[in-house]
Order: sequence, then structure tokens, then C-alpha cells
Amino acid sequence: MSIEKLTQEDGSSMDMVKENIEKLKEIFPDVFTEGKVDFDILQATLGEYLETGEERYSFNWHGKAQARRIAQTPSTGTLRPCPEESVDWDNTQNLFIEGDNLEVLKLLQKSYHKKVKMIYIDPPYNTGKEFIYPDKFQENLDTYLKYTGQKDDEGHKFSVNTETIGRYHTNWLNMMYPRLKLARNLLRDDGVIFISIDDNEVNNLRKICDEIFGEENFVANFIWEKRTNRENRKVVSHRHDYVLCYCKTKEVDSRVIKQLPMSKKALANYKNPDNDPRGRWKSDPAHAQAGHGTKEQFYVLTSPNGKNHKLESGRCWVYTKSVMDETIRDGRIWFGREGNGVPRIKTYLDAKERGLTPETIWFAEDVATNESAKNSLKELFDGVAVFDTPKPIDLIKRALLLSSEEGLILDFFSGTCVTAHAVQALNFEDDGNRKFIMVQLPEPCSENSEAFNIGLKTIADIGKERIRRVIDKMKEDNPNYNGDLGFKVLKLDSSNIKPWDVDFDNIQQSLEDSVSNIKSDRSEEDVLYEILLKYGLGLTLPIEIRTIECKKVFSIGFGALVICLDSDITLDVVEGIGKLKAELEPEVMRVVFKDNGFKDDVVKTNAIQILKRYDIEDVKSL
Repeated sequence: MSIEKLTQEDGSSMDMVKENIEKLKEIFPDVFTEGKVDFDILQATLGEYLETGEERYSFNWHGKAQARRIAQTPSTGTLRPCPEESVDWDNTQNLFIEGDNLEVLKLLQKSYHKKVKMIYIDPPYNTGKEFIYPDKFQENLDTYLKYTGQKDDEGHKFSVNTETIGRYHTNWLNMMYPRLKLARNLLRDDGVIFISIDDNEVNNLRKICDEIFGEENFVANFIWEKRTNRENRKVVSHRHDYVLCYCKTKEVDSRVIKQLPMSKKALANYKNPDNDPRGRWKSDPAHAQAGHGTKEQFYVLTSPNGKNHKLESGRCWVYTKSVMDETIRDGRIWFGREGNGVPRIKTYLDAKERGLTPETIWFAEDVATNESAKNSLKELFDGVAVFDTPKPIDLIKRALLLSSEEGLILDFFSGTCVTAHAVQALNFEDDGNRKFIMVQLPEPCSENSEAFNIGLKTIADIGKERIRRVIDKMKEDNPNYNGDLGFKVLKLDSSNIKPWDVDFDNIQQSLEDSVSNIKSDRSEEDVLYEILLKYGLGLTLPIEIRTIECKKVFSIGFGALVICLDSDITLDVVEGIGKLKAELEPEVMRVVFKDNGFKDDVVKTNAIQILKRYDIEDVKSL
């Protein structure tokens, strides 16, 4: 039995079409004939739930079908590790990924499917001034590599999506649709997504989110007061933006949005004027609308001092008479300091863990403004204005407080990494255990910008430097803090594995290339992270380097995956890997070798039999 080679299919990201077909096969196995879907049987199975009319409610635009196909097309790229740009590489659980977010989202499908608790994104608002998509946009890895100068070509640059080019909204929808489709796959079943947007595309965004997430999973369209000053130069001064919120599925938990912590203003309402031994309280009306009550809730209420309190028209008491009398005897009804006031029910601060029900308006005094965010970022960068329109940290913290006490936080339009800043700041405040994945295109900064002048050439550079400075500040503020103050940097690139693509004009070189199918400019660590992606393992799993018979062996996730990309592998090395299984005792161990890494064919032939003795069945080569 020979060692199975990792195929080109193994080398691509999750095949969404194949996954969906498998799901359909589980639900409706009878609609498949010789591996294909019989639509006549499927239509009969769906019965009355099948829409056949020509006139139906739908939201369409030019390119929607292609946008859907783009989301389902696997990526053949990889993510290359950059320890030199990272902080605490060996221990951190946080990620910063530099690259086109469409390709990156595809690459994350296997490793992070249903693992993200909250997504926040601040996509381009489509104002006609922001960069939306590259010229000759083909939505694939090749376009990205040309844009970043990693492939020889005439060069690709980002183009402004102005109203004069036609299909103004269409271009924006075609950019957003596949990214949101892929993002939904990454959300946990109890996950939530927040999307910042303004009036230009809020209606279209709501429609595509209704389609992708389901309109039944709409949570709210929060209004954020982004400015407090008046724009006198405008016909109408725009003081707010929106934060659109959807959950993955309300079937898991109808209360997907949590209560906010009690504010100082809210706490000030709790007092104890009667020295109640149960502590501070606030009062609420003891009556309600009559339509909510039964006949037992209509009566004349008598206070302890003998005063009668009659109901107003259309009102009833919140309790029946017997319950109300007991509550009065227990001192939980307040009649004012003189005992003659309208009866009110005491609600105690310490009776249970209390919070504030969130409201759809987020005021500047609670979550800050764009201007204050710009000033805060400027202060962090020692007076240098590295970015004009950052979002406030408190805005993202509000979204985090509403959605996630723990878990993985994703931002795939991360910009200056305000989401990473907010995650680390909130963890610092409440000792939380949130982790982040930031994704940002290396969009060039203007050569006239202040950021460029201090060595930050791209928006991605600004984001990475911001996280470093936040980490330094937290270490300075609390040297004993033991939270995760680090992040791993990875960068989108083409696969580390050379395709078998014979150049008939240079057949000799092609044959020489086939001896080693790993690109000459790639390291073992590069290949290691590509294998993690293809196996669907987390990119922050612990990686231990072992030396077995002078050969380097990577043990990932305490032996869940073992990779040896060294040359001249002997049977002693293979035996040592088997003993590693016995030592670490993982439930399942998978092993990967370099295809031409064995000392000879005898070793290669016998390796799989040796590993079988240690119950290692999954052995592959590349």
C-alpha cells in the first residue's frame, strides 16, 4: 500500500457547492439519481412550498448569479506566516491576515466553519470616493497577486466607484454579496453580525442581508449619532449612520442580544429612602393597562395609613388583591415619604443581576463620535493623524457587550483595526477571553499622507502598528495583566505547492521542478500553515517542534497532526513519529511527509505499515 498524495482538490479551500449537495442528500436522499439531482422529484417533494409563479417578490441586479457563483468557487491560495511582524507569535490566539477578504474568507471556511461568535464590519459606504474593487476585477487570487505586485502584469489598481461609470449600486452589491454569504458560514449558531453603513446603501444592504441571513433573523437597525456638530455646508446635516444587526438563527436563542451593563445614570435611579434592609431600589408603577388584566385586578387599594387609591379609567393593578396585600405587608410597595403617594412597586438592585435593555439609538455620549475617534487614534500615534475616519472604540465595544462575553470576533474590513483595539480593551476591563481575526487588504496610503511619512505604506500597516501600540500601552498600564496581548500576522499568497504544468519550451526545467513540488522560495513553516488550512485546523493551535533522528518534526495540537518536511527520512524517523503518538495520546493522529523526502523507496513503502502499528491510519504526502 502506497502513501496517498494530497491532491489539487485537497489544496483548495472548502467546496461550498459540494458541501451543500451533501446537506441536500442528507435531507432528501430520494431526489438523487446516479449522483445527480432529479428536479422533478425535488419539485414533487417540496409540494406547496415551491414558488412557480412568474410574478414574485425578489431582489435582483445585474451580476447577482455570478456573485453567488463567486462565493461558491474555492480558493487555491494560502496564508503565509510572518512571525517577524507579529507579537508573541508562539502563544497568541489572535490573528491579523493581510489580503483580499474574499479569498481569505474562502480559505477560512474549513478551519473556522461555525466558530465565530460575532462579526463586525465597516465596509465601503459607496459614496463615490472610496476604493471598491480593482480594475478588470475577476474576483480571484490572480487579480489580488497582480494588484499587490506579486505577479508580472500591466498592473492592477483600485478604482473609484463613481455614479458616472454606470451600475453604481450593482458594483457595490456584487462586491458585498459573496463576502456576506461566506461570512454567514463562519458564524456560530448563536452568532451575531453588525454592519456599519450610511444612507447610500442601507436599503440594499438590508435586502441582501434579509436574503442571506433570513429576514426572521433581523435584530435591529441601530442608529449611531456619529457627530454632534452641525454641517452648515450641507442641505441637510447628517448626524447619524446605521449599524445593521442580524443573528445566525433565533431558533438557538431568541434573546441573541444581551442586556447592557448598568450605567452610572441608571444606577443613580436606585436609592433607599426608607432604609429597606434589602438595599437600594427604584420604583415602577403598580398599575397597568386594563386590557392586560383579569377581573381580580380591579379593586380599591388601601394603603397602610388607610387611604384608598382608586384606579383611573382604563387601568388595572399589576397584582390581584391578595398578592397586593401581601406585597404591601412585606414593604415592597412604596407610597411616598408621607405614605400618601400613588402606590409604586419596588425593584431592587441586588435582587438579581440587572442590566439595561439596549435601545435602537446609540447616542454620542455613550459610544463617541467620528471626531473623537480620530483624536484618540492620533493620540495613540503620538500626534500623527494616520487615518481620517476611524470608528470609535466604544462603538465596537457596545456591539461586543451586546453579543459576546467570550468567543472569536471577526472583522474582514478591519481598516485601522479598531475592532482588535476594542476586543483587547474590553478584555482588559472585564477580564474577558475574546479572540480576534482581522482581515485587511494592503491598500496603499497616499504618499502625501502622514501615515506614509512615518513608514506606514498601507492601511494594513496602520492596523498592525495600532495593535502593537495598544499592546504596549496595556503592558505599561498593568504589568501584571495576563490576558492575550499578542497577534499572529499571516499574508495571502499563491499556494506553496507547484502545479504540474509542463512548459514544452523548457521541458528540462519542468522535469527538474517535478522532483520537488514545493516552491523554492517557500519555507517549511509556509507549507505547514497551508496544510493546517487544508485539514481545517485552527491557525493558532499550539505547534511544537520535535527533533527525531536529527530531523525536524512539527507536532500540531498536541499530536492531532504531525508534519515532517525534511529530506532523507529513514525508518527510524518513521518509528519515532509512531512513538510520538504513544507519548502524546491524541484521539487521532494524521501524518504528512514530503513526497520525495524519504531516503529511498523501501522506506516510503514500509512507512505506512510502521505507522499502522501505532494506529495511525491517515498518512499523506505532498
